[in-house]
Amino acid sequence: MVTLLRWTILIAALAPLVYYILVLLAARRFARDQHTARSADPFTPPISVLKPIRGLDRNARENFASFFRLDYPVYEILFCASDPDDPAVPVVEQVMREFPHVPVRLLIGAEPLGVNDRINKLCRLAREARYDLLVITDSDVRVEPEFLRAFAAAFRDPRTGAAMMLFRSDVDGSLVSRLDCLGVGNDFWSSALVAIWLEGGARFIHGAAMATRRERLAEIGGFEAMVHHQLDDFLLGHRMARAGHHVALVPPAFWMVYASAGWREYLRHELMRYVRFRHVRPAGYAGMLFTYGLPWSLAAVAAAPSASVGLAYLVAYLLLRYVSVWVVGVGVLDDPAVRRSWWLAPLRDAVAFPIWLAGFASQRFRWRGQEFRVEKGGRLVPVVPSARAVDERASRR
Repeated sequence: MVTLLRWTILIAALAPLVYYILVLLAARRFARDQHTARSADPFTPPISVLKPIRGLDRNARENFASFFRLDYPVYEILFCASDPDDPAVPVVEQVMREFPHVPVRLLIGAEPLGVNDRINKLCRLAREARYDLLVITDSDVRVEPEFLRAFAAAFRDPRTGAAMMLFRSDVDGSLVSRLDCLGVGNDFWSSALVAIWLEGGARFIHGAAMATRRERLAEIGGFEAMVHHQLDDFLLGHRMARAGHHVALVPPAFWMVYASAGWREYLRHELMRYVRFRHVRPAGYAGMLFTYGLPWSLAAVAAAPSASVGLAYLVAYLLLRYVSVWVVGVGVLDDPAVRRSWWLAPLRDAVAFPIWLAGFASQRFRWRGQEFRVEKGGRLVPVVPSARAVDERASRR
């Protein structure tokens, strides 16, 4: 029995190594396809940029201002805040005054169609937009001048129903933000490239920056069909692919600006991401077990019949993990934050693995000050605190 367990561990510990090799092959394939797809023929249909906003992110003014410096012939920007007292509103108004030549509108308020405030705003933004091609971005992103040209190129192909864009990381230099960029940026795109390769195309979207055509959006029920889900970006890509439309992956032309956060906030945010993902893709979530090389290599060291075999597993993990991080983070994303932080990948694994385990035991998370319960399929249900709990919190103030 002991021998069987030992060999089971040693064989299973090979899975993360195989995964890292798949990451390398998928990254090489993506780079080759992007080189082949380059075209000098410009494609610049008018674009409406939709930006739901809430609160102030790090470097908010510069993030907003970058959208007013885009190198694109015809586009408009639409902001939407739920409340006129939102701290982002005066910052947007200031930037609007600085760039009076850019067509822009700031909308206040959105009909509460569902629990997802961001999607409530997108429902209104999509109705107000003038143009057919819609580009949606989060408020915590800063774009390059060629941002819209990169997105528009994906829609030259009439089969494209939606598109998402790779991104680079803007971190504050803290250990937390550097680990965050390795996870949200590098590790996510590593797994995404593998999934796109093995599944024959993208069946999801990362919502930091995404695009779609109004007609295609209407085919899947519009944003109104997603107002009770938080992973609306995933649903958009999934439903587009299920409807037979291509979901394109666009080379990076924007920066994800990571918030300055402490360990407690970082761990809570990570757990939220894991809980959401588990309910939307339970099989994929379970499969993440075999992407964590650190715990498996340590288990292999403990189970190895000799010190040399255990050392071989550990060295193979470190080598393949570091190479895969470098190839994706530097080779594909050209991300300076990954270039400076690649050596932290084992620490990222050490932090992420227990959070992944905790994700199995959690049904709830806090998001924007509100607690939610996640049901099967990713549907959000607000958790209404009992009157007693409200009274107890009030008495502590």
